[in-house]
Formats: sequence, C-alpha cells, structure tokens
Amino acid sequence: MALDIAPDDEVITVPYTWISTAEVVSLLRAKPVFVDILPDTFNMDPKLLESAITPRTRAIMPVGIYGQCADMTSINKIADKYNIPVIEDAAQCFGAVHNGRKACNQSLIGCTSFFPTKPLGCYGDGGAIFTHDDAIADKLRQIRIHGQKVKHQHPLVGINGRLDTLQAAILIEKMSLFPKECGLRADVGRRYTELLSSIEDITTPVVAEGNTSVYAQYTILTPDREQVINRLKSSKIPSVAYYTAPLHLQGAFADLGYKQGDFPVAEQVAAQCLSLPMSPYLTESEQETVAKAIA
Repeated sequence: MALDIAPDDEVITVPYTWISTAEVVSLLRAKPVFVDILPDTFNMDPKLLESAITPRTRAIMPVGIYGQCADMTSINKIADKYNIPVIEDAAQCFGAVHNGRKACNQSLIGCTSFFPTKPLGCYGDGGAIFTHDDAIADKLRQIRIHGQKVKHQHPLVGINGRLDTLQAAILIEKMSLFPKECGLRADVGRRYTELLSSIEDITTPVVAEGNTSVYAQYTILTPDREQVINRLKSSKIPSVAYYTAPLHLQGAFADLGYKQGDFPVAEQVAAQCLSLPMSPYLTESEQETVAKAIA
C-alpha cells in the first residue's frame, strides 16, 4: 500500500512460503508472480529473477525462509538495474545476517513477524516494518492507523495495523535476551546437522556463504517423511511439515494459471520437508533423542 501498488501491477515472490507473502499482493488486486527457489537454502533463486521481470513489475519480495536471509546481494543488484523496490520478508530470519547486514536492513522495506513461533516472538500476533526512507516511514505510520496523519484527519485509506500494547511490553522485555538466543539457535542448528548428516535419506539444511541463520525452524528433507513423522511420534517427539502445498498449487491462486511442474524445486521441497523441534534452549540430550528416533 505504501508503494501505491495497484490492480494489475505485478509483484515477484516465491511459491514456497506462508500464504501471507503473496496474499497481500492479491488483496490489492495486484498479481503475484512466482519464481522458483534454491534447492539448498529454499530461498529465491536469483538466477531466475530477471526473466520474471516485466514492464508491470512494481516490487520484488524475497523471503528469508526458516531462519536465513535470501541472497539479497544478488537480488538487489538485479532490482537496482530495473529500478524496482525490494520488500524483504524477514518474518522467519529476523536476527540473521547476510554479508554483514542484519535482516530487515537489506532493502527499501523490511518486514518481520513477532508471532510466537518466530525467533523473536510475542504472545500473540505482531510484527514490524523497517525502512530508511522517511517519506515511506511516514506513509506506513499513517496506513497502520487507518490512514490517520493527525487525530481525526485521514488523508489515506489505511488499516488497523497497530501492535497491541501488551505484546509490545512483552517484546521489549524479550529483546534483551534476543541476541543471546540467536547465538543459541545457531548452536542448536549446528548440533542437529552434526547428529543427522550421516543418516541415510536425510538432507540437512545448508547455511549459505556470508549468511548466519537464526533457525526459526530446523528443516530437513527426506523422501520417507511419513515414516520419519511416525518414528518421531512413537517417541512422543513432535514434528511439522510446513508448506506442503506450494502457493502456485493453492486454490487461492488458481486464477494465475500455474500448474504442477512449473516450480519443480519448490514442489520437491514441499513434498520432502520436515521441521524438527527447535528452541534456543533445546539440550544436547534432547537433540540426541530426536536423532536416535530418526535413525
């Protein structure tokens, strides 16, 4: 809304993400345009980006899935070539670093989520938007509170995007722990990889060069997903397969005309992904229990 994206404009994003990434595009009657993901990080493949750009492209929205930023350096280079703004969906990678820069500080606009399952979570719904552009920041603040600039004056049509006061208070307290928790999450992720990398038919996540990960989820790939889920369940260990139906195969986006096979990497990841228990406070013995159950 702050970028005046309108009906029939196009926004490029990925099909392997939570629906809200593309949903906001459709809510403005604009068109989500998908590009496939990389098979190792599960984030946008920059090599496929340029071919998706058209004269109607108004924004590019990469996603930092599962805890690490997309290749924002390559994405920004292409976006700058065409003078297209980049909106960083950092809902799952807040606290992570890409080439020395923190998530939400990689593009014109960065967005994150404070949903309880996120690396920095409140006790309900919440989120934040970041920008260095004063004019956009002013517009975002107005949109956030029903388009209001001063009390009872509404130059814009907006929404109720206010963060609940209780959630803000919780986040302020949790922020003091957040840097330490990011480090602990990285430790837990490394331990999982050490424990699982030698197990047959298990592919452990890859953190790209120049990246850190806050491991919002620790997500493996396995062709035996149902068997692994059942093994874990029999040991009373929870697991979740996220985004098992990529967005291009969801009914909400059927009018876009995509079909099975259009984004093979996203489809394969969706068919094999499985997220294991993850917390900055997961103990080594708990991780060993998970690994033994899988093995």
